Amino acid sequence: MACQQSRYHSFSSASRLQPQPSGVTIDESFITENKSTQKCKLLQKRRTLTGQFSMGGHLSPWPTYTSGQTILQNRKPCSDDYRKRVGSCQQHPFRTAKPRYLEELENYLRKELLLLDLGTDSTQELRLQPYREIFEFFIEDFKTYKPLLSSIKNAYEGMLAHQREKIRALEPLKAKLVTVNEDCNERILAMRAEEKHEISLLKKEKMNLLKLIDKKNEEKISLQSEVAKLRKNLAEEYLHYLSERDARKILIADLNELRYQREDMSLAQSPGIWGEDPVKLTLALKMTRQDLTRTQMELNTMKANFGDVVPRRDFEMQEKTNKDLQEQLDTLRASYEEVRKEHEILMQLHMSTLKERDQFFSELQEIQRTSTPRPDWTKCEDVVAGGPERWQMLAEGKNSDQLVDVLLEEIGSGLLREKEFFPGLGYGEAIPAFLRFDGLVENKKPSKKDVVDLLKDAWKERLAEEQKETFPDFFFNFLERRFGPSDAMAWAYTIFENIKIFHSNELMSQFYAVLMGKRSENVYVTQKETVAQLLKEMTNADSQNEGLLTMEQFNTVLKSTFPLKTEEQIQELMEAGGWHPSSSNADLLNYRSLFMEDEEGQSEPFVQKLWEQYMDEKDEYLLQLKQELGIELHEEVTLPKLRGALMTIDPRLDKQTVNTYMSQAFQLPESELPEDSDEKEEGVVEILQTALERLQVIDIRRAGPREPEPAN
Repeated sequence: MACQQSRYHSFSSASRLQPQPSGVTIDESFITENKSTQKCKLLQKRRTLTGQFSMGGHLSPWPTYTSGQTILQNRKPCSDDYRKRVGSCQQHPFRTAKPRYLEELENYLRKELLLLDLGTDSTQELRLQPYREIFEFFIEDFKTYKPLLSSIKNAYEGMLAHQREKIRALEPLKAKLVTVNEDCNERILAMRAEEKHEISLLKKEKMNLLKLIDKKNEEKISLQSEVAKLRKNLAEEYLHYLSERDARKILIADLNELRYQREDMSLAQSPGIWGEDPVKLTLALKMTRQDLTRTQMELNTMKANFGDVVPRRDFEMQEKTNKDLQEQLDTLRASYEEVRKEHEILMQLHMSTLKERDQFFSELQEIQRTSTPRPDWTKCEDVVAGGPERWQMLAEGKNSDQLVDVLLEEIGSGLLREKEFFPGLGYGEAIPAFLRFDGLVENKKPSKKDVVDLLKDAWKERLAEEQKETFPDFFFNFLERRFGPSDAMAWAYTIFENIKIFHSNELMSQFYAVLMGKRSENVYVTQKETVAQLLKEMTNADSQNEGLLTMEQFNTVLKSTFPLKTEEQIQELMEAGGWHPSSSNADLLNYRSLFMEDEEGQSEPFVQKLWEQYMDEKDEYLLQLKQELGIELHEEVTLPKLRGALMTIDPRLDKQTVNTYMSQAFQLPESELPEDSDEKEEGVVEILQTALERLQVIDIRRAGPREPEPAN
């Protein structure tokens, strides 16, 4: 027993020196290491207890009615309940005593539990150890029931081990659940903040629209009040002039009456009248009365005809006032109608905005649910050679699609530098002539600047000589002259692989397109001539030869050099050259810097914008040609129909240019083209899509403005 207590004391002290965290089970390795030692000690303990306290080496019987006195109810030995039980046993010494083996087991269990209670850091797994040992005693003593008890013990031990493993498995899931919950909460908060910001913006817009509507309503009310006031003034003026007219008529009648009275008085006072002949006077009186009657009739007629007539001066004045008021009224009505229409448009716009907002919100939710996050291009800084500074230089002003091209170029250039040899493509008909070779070809590994310099030299030699051979043949002969016949094929493969990778390089991409027959070399030549002509015009405009032009001179040179470009295209070229809306016409521009190239052959944005506008103009020109033909791409087009469509959309085309376009579209030599009146023209047909693709290869551009369509 002392051996057992010392063993358990050492076990308890070890557990107290190394406390286990709450909820963590005892290490299985500890139980496994001490399993054999515990088994030997348990057997020794069982023999000692059995030999000392059993009757004749057998288990002592004990009445079943005393089973309630066992302490296997996990009672603490130091508790009051335990003292009461011990006191009651001492007061009744004549009761049936327990078997000594049972008492010894209970005492052992009590001491073990007491030791565990004294250790505050004991775990539940550790508290099972005393019960496990007691159960081992029973298994060893009850030989008959040992298999059953062992199976019961193994079943419980297996279940405990399973539960421990399950708890260990659920611990990371719990941590993951907490992390997912935090992420979801952050997303919800971010979405709510975004929605709150959008709602606040819409509310502000709504308040501004309501204020505008109130302002327009106030203006409408003020205009209505002004119109009412003007109508009232007009009525007052009308009454005033009507009373003036009546007063004038009365005044005229009074004046006539006074004149008649004065004439009568003058006749009565005149002495010579009474001495005249009465017959003569009677006749004069009769004639005077007739004149008076006639005058009175004329006066009555005048009054009847012109009683309501106002003087011309007043009429003209009133007519002018009325006209002004009518114009003001029409203006106010037009303004009111305009305001009313604007209000209706604003209301419709407001409703459509609300619908669009709801639609965009739904699309936003759908996109947030289904879309992938935008790439973080800053991750490429550590991968691309040159570090962050070179990547920022490469990525400046480029969208995601262009950045993908840049990244592919960097990856392709890295892979290209790692290659020592290129596999030959063979001698097939689809293989270009300068690449027909069977076997391995050495990779010369030139730098990008070396390739650009080599391409520039090739263009210079091509422009200097007569173009008697095709461009691919010239390119291979140029390499033979430069590097010798033995290395020409290796350099051909090396240059081809380099220009195929670097699509963003203007010189390489154009050389590759011409070399593969996707673009005519005349396109490159014409573009270079256009740039040279523009530089010449700017130099002529620079009278001081200082390399500086004002913005007004820059605009004038662009319009004179490119008369067919629209104002919008001229504006784009000026902005590419450094002009801003805030700039004045007196600002100076260093025009020579617009035509410079870097060491890799890249032009300035101004020259790049010229090239972009040329390609856009070509696409628009061919689109107008297709629309003028009015047929689908898969349908056939005859030569006269295509010729007529070209002359319709571009009447300034000369015959030689039209024949060049027809020769390219139908792949016929110009000498074999039928004349306009030739019946063989109708037999020359081609698929429209094929013809347009062939025209896309050459330098096709508008010769003059398109004539406006006649009005119906």
